Amino acid sequence: MLVDLTDVFISEGKTVAGGDFCGFTELKYKGMSYPVKENGKVFWKAANVAPGKALAEVSVKLTALLACDRCLGEVEYPFDLRIVRELSSPEGAKEEELEEQGTFMEGYTLHIERLIENEIMTSWPMKVLCRSDCKGLCPVCGKDLNTGACGCDTFVPDPRMAAIMDVFNANKEV
Repeated sequence: MLVDLTDVFISEGKTVAGGDFCGFTELKYKGMSYPVKENGKVFWKAANVAPGKALAEVSVKLTALLACDRCLGEVEYPFDLRIVRELSSPEGAKEEELEEQGTFMEGYTLHIERLIENEIMTSWPMKVLCRSDCKGLCPVCGKDLNTGACGCDTFVPDPRMAAIMDVFNANKEV
């Protein structure tokens, strides 16, 4: 979705607004692709706040299918985004401002999908869990421990005791 902000930047008090369904089919994060289950409607508004400055507001709700960090099961994760950004026109902007908004602004055109993608990347969850008490996968056989125990021997000896265990194993009578 492209929005021309030329009139907003040059006309004092000018406001434009709109809405449309976002067309995301997948989200990409750290080289992985995650399908979008539910797309919401994107509402946007841009208003002139000063000569060469505009305030852009974008809101959208969408649900993506992410993988649980412990058991790799599918998790429906809702992204409820409310984005508020001050934008500068290309002529009056400082170099830092142009660089910052360069991912979602091209000249006087605002790319709303890129702005949303940028916000999703910054609001990605640190840890995704299917439930708070997820037991994860068995480190031996890979079975999902949420569905039941697998019976594998998962005893891991204390590495600080390895030297003592070597002494016992060396003097063991067979």
